[in-house]
Amino acid sequence: MLIEIKNLKKSFDKATVLKDISMTVSEGEVVSIIGSSGSGKSTLLRCINLLEHYQGGDILFEGHNILKYPDGLNQYRTHVGMIFQSFNLFNNLSVLDNCVIGQVKVLKKSKAEAETLALSYLDKVGLSNFVKASVSTLSGGQKQRVAIARTLCMEPKVMLFDEPTSALDPEMVGEVLQVIQSLAKEHRTMIIVTHEMSFAKEVSDRVIFMDAGVICEEGKPEIIFNQPTQTRTKEFLSRFIQ
Repeated sequence: MLIEIKNLKKSFDKATVLKDISMTVSEGEVVSIIGSSGSGKSTLLRCINLLEHYQGGDILFEGHNILKYPDGLNQYRTHVGMIFQSFNLFNNLSVLDNCVIGQVKVLKKSKAEAETLALSYLDKVGLSNFVKASVSTLSGGQKQRVAIARTLCMEPKVMLFDEPTSALDPEMVGEVLQVIQSLAKEHRTMIIVTHEMSFAKEVSDRVIFMDAGVICEEGKPEIIFNQPTQTRTKEFLSRFIQ
């Protein structure tokens, strides 16, 4: 088991955001997490990457408690790549340099080696013609594809996507989802928080529906979307049925 979460609890002041969350993610599995805003989806991802500290429970990565990871937090984060809503790129650097800097500073690769890998992943996400461009000149969809390429360059064991299309104009959503879909076909381990229901249905091995800080229902996408058993799941999904 790549990731195992046991009885996870997270609060902000007096508000409990995650209530006794338990779940697993196997290597090569694509898990989508859906639910209303405020249900705890993004907080769960941030706990997995230790961007948020939790008050109870355990998160295990390859059997190791992430709070006591053998080689430290920075080493753990090299295995767990995160793609944010807001890109989190270095706007003063070129597309290529955004994909090289982490490899050189964190993974201690030579610049030449890092550039070779970066160019291959930028080609993969369709940005070969933009390697010298400043990130600040790119569209939102292009920026998100750079962010995905940058994460791939660190060669993580799992990729966390926190609503990767929510900050994009509608016409740019498809180009980003297409890249994520191609990664799913390569059997990369991914946890995707998304509000794109048709995409989640198509790309996922398993779908988790969260509501008010708990996992309300989970299962194969065809079951969750076509035959949900929980009333709250049915109510949520009814908004997306035309």
